[in-house]
Amino acid sequence: MALIVTFLLGMGNFACHSAVVRSGHRMLSDIAEDKLRIARMASLALEFGLLCGALYAAQQGVVQWMWLYLGYTVINVGAAWSIVTGRV
Repeated sequence: MALIVTFLLGMGNFACHSAVVRSGHRMLSDIAEDKLRIARMASLALEFGLLCGALYAAQQGVVQWMWLYLGYTVINVGAAWSIVTGRV
């Protein structure tokens, strides 16, 4: 069960990442296109690494990592919501 929950949280994190990238926020539009492409790839790689680590821990039965990943997801959703709605 922890593996499924962690995977679904990861899907939510990638959706938040995609929403922020597509938001057209000034924070992203002020960055040069070549540097923005590198930053996007690096942030996706970091997100993927965190998801893989959380999935591995959940598969090994260390459920605490799922709870930590849930906390990370809550923070990520809050930040994405702030950026997409223009509150930041």
